[in-house]
Amino acid sequence: MLALGLCVAGRLENRIYEPADPEVQTLYSELVPISDRFDPAAIEVAQLDRESLRRDGEKPAAAMARAAKWITAVSGKARPVICAYPAAFDWPFLYWYLESYAAEQNPVGFSSCIDMKTMFATKASVPFGEAGRDDLPNELRSERAHTHNALDDAIEQAEIFSKLFTWTP
Repeated sequence: MLALGLCVAGRLENRIYEPADPEVQTLYSELVPISDRFDPAAIEVAQLDRESLRRDGEKPAAAMARAAKWITAVSGKARPVICAYPAAFDWPFLYWYLESYAAEQNPVGFSSCIDMKTMFATKASVPFGEAGRDDLPNELRSERAHTHNALDDAIEQAEIFSKLFTWTP
């Protein structure tokens, strides 16, 4: 993981979901690489420069401590839940980094994650293979561009999550 983007999608209180403006409470970090193994295509699409990150990136321990503090602060007394589309891609990286570099501060347990792809497949009653972001009906899509910047994509996914959470097909 070379970049981390987090934002607040909304809050669920007394079974009532209140969407938030996902651009208001955000966290972004570009990390020092921890390995020489990487997928060149992924680096290219994310428009990251590994040499610049080696020099100027945030050390993973500092970034994860900062992320853990941020998640705790924005969650208040509520349980933080990470959502992603699909969670199978983003969640393992975030969880592994938090456990590896900020385990004592990690505010999200191993099961504190919602997979929006599964949520859509279930709500829409479609096969999992027909539940990709490109399969979303227009009313669930984001107006934002999918830039592959970690924070831009987190904000885009937060917008989709809020629509999907309250959506009744």
